[in-house]
Amino acid sequence: MLKYIFPEQASTFATRVDPMYYFLVIFSALVCVGIGGLIIYFAVRYRKIEGENRPSKALHSIALELTWTVIPGIGGIAIFAWGALLYNDFANAPEGALEIDVVGKQWMWKVQHANGMREVNDLHVPVGRPVKITMTSQDVLHDYYIPAFRVKHDVVPGKFTSIWFEATKTGEYHLFCAEYCGTEHSLMGGTVYVMEPEDYAQWLEGGPKTSPQESGQFLFEQRGCVTCHSGASGARGPNLMGVYGSTVTLGSGDEVVADEEYLRESIMQPALRVVDGFSPLMPSFSNQLTEEDVMDLVAYIKSLSAEEGAE
Repeated sequence: MLKYIFPEQASTFATRVDPMYYFLVIFSALVCVGIGGLIIYFAVRYRKIEGENRPSKALHSIALELTWTVIPGIGGIAIFAWGALLYNDFANAPEGALEIDVVGKQWMWKVQHANGMREVNDLHVPVGRPVKITMTSQDVLHDYYIPAFRVKHDVVPGKFTSIWFEATKTGEYHLFCAEYCGTEHSLMGGTVYVMEPEDYAQWLEGGPKTSPQESGQFLFEQRGCVTCHSGASGARGPNLMGVYGSTVTLGSGDEVVADEEYLRESIMQPALRVVDGFSPLMPSFSNQLTEEDVMDLVAYIKSLSAEEGAE
């Protein structure tokens, strides 16, 4: 029973999140007991007694008011700073992290690795290496939650979200959907398998597969995207070579970083943020592509290097 209340620590985040969690629980309990105790004490000590005259007397103490304002204020700022540091690390995956795509669907998790290996409701990862998971939902709101890693994030339809972690020990760990998503929500779970790097590499090569980049290139050519995004002079769409991670100037004059979410939006709703110098000619693919298709296209665009575009 205790392992469900206090899951084992199996990631670098777990050893950092748990101290803050326990501190907040103990601190909140002490404050609650302290305030509750004072309320009971004052209620008994200064209760109304028949026949006893207790004239009211206004009391005012600057020192007392400063004490109960400044000390809790400093404590609140310290807790906020502690949490902000943890969140900043949680929100920014390190360079070189292993990238895995996940699509939530009633009621399963569909996973695709960088070389095209696919699995459902399971996740295989190597120990001791940062792993970044890019997620989206095919239908309703879900939530990807691995208690032993202390990572959890909403999986939103029509949007990319991500989490990252670094597992610290091999083993099998529970995976859950932590957002009520329909009648079989409780069955939407799975297992995370943390493996030694060499075992993971062997597992990764264990079946037929097509990488997301290859699938994305096929879609890019099949859908005729190359016609407008050829990079040639006079092309009707911007050159996509090296666009990922670059700063793009829009027709409005605003600048935006071409990250995964921007690329996804440009595929599904291309008229929202048009690149400066181009007209909103591109049709929307919102009802023509699955979420896996969009992830594959984004993976292919990310693979296009600036060096290739210069050739």
